[in-house]
Amino acid sequence: MGIAEGRVVIVTGAGRGLGRAHALAFAAEGAKVVVNDLGVGLDGAPGTDGPAGQVVAEIRARGGEAVAHGGDIATAEGAASLVECAVTAFGRLDTLVNNAGFLRDRMLVNLDEEDWDAVMRVHLKGHFLPLRSAAAWWRAEAKAGRPVAARVVNTSSGAGLLGSVGQGNYSAAKAGILGMTLVAAAEMGRYGVQANAIAPAARTRMTEQTFAETMAAPGEGGFDAMAPENVSPLVVWLGSTASAGVSGRVFEVEGGRITVMEGWRPGPTADRGARWTPAEAGEAAAKLLASAPAPLPVYGAR
Repeated sequence: MGIAEGRVVIVTGAGRGLGRAHALAFAAEGAKVVVNDLGVGLDGAPGTDGPAGQVVAEIRARGGEAVAHGGDIATAEGAASLVECAVTAFGRLDTLVNNAGFLRDRMLVNLDEEDWDAVMRVHLKGHFLPLRSAAAWWRAEAKAGRPVAARVVNTSSGAGLLGSVGQGNYSAAKAGILGMTLVAAAEMGRYGVQANAIAPAARTRMTEQTFAETMAAPGEGGFDAMAPENVSPLVVWLGSTASAGVSGRVFEVEGGRITVMEGWRPGPTADRGARWTPAEAGEAAAKLLASAPAPLPVYGAR
């Protein structure tokens, strides 16, 4: 009996990389998995193969249960059909792992509107629409008096936490996912839904260039710190009933390291109880900055 035994789990972007690792890990722990993947290239262009079906075949070959979904989850129709696919195939839905994404990196001055919109559509809208469809199903179940122990795991990034040079669109989308996760946790808790986010670092098609210098070979003992499979155990736990009571949290995951990210918190404060002049506001801000910790550097900054 695995910790996800009998649960019905959707994983988006599950044809390769992190999504594939998550789907296989859930299946290994007894979950029935809906493997979603549109089969596009790294930049979102149409692909030539069907990776979702390949992952389903892997799961079934290992004795698990899975079905493929090839719809575009960044459309309302595609997101609704994703939830319908889970319910039709397995009778219910318990966990949604939003993972799909791609890159179109440019420096801000070279980033055109099309590349901005494309990344926002897949990452941010592609998280929102499946979440909305799943949340509506869970709310209906709760209102009908049926018990709900649902889980949402959203995928952000260190770029969403700190920013990343050359990835203004990606960083903004991933930061937006964090905000949406907090709202989902607050709004959906009454219906039995928990929502959390991860900021993973692993070797995938999207990160080959970013982590090129740290991906060469496994370290001592053969441990491959950048393997996508290192991230999946936490995702499976968050997607299971074992994570009861954990919601509205963000975890950074890399190799064998798990970190609870603390986010924005009030730091040094000055309150004069009246309006500042610009000069006074500047003087106060300078004093506050002198007593505040320096911010962590943006990825890629020198």
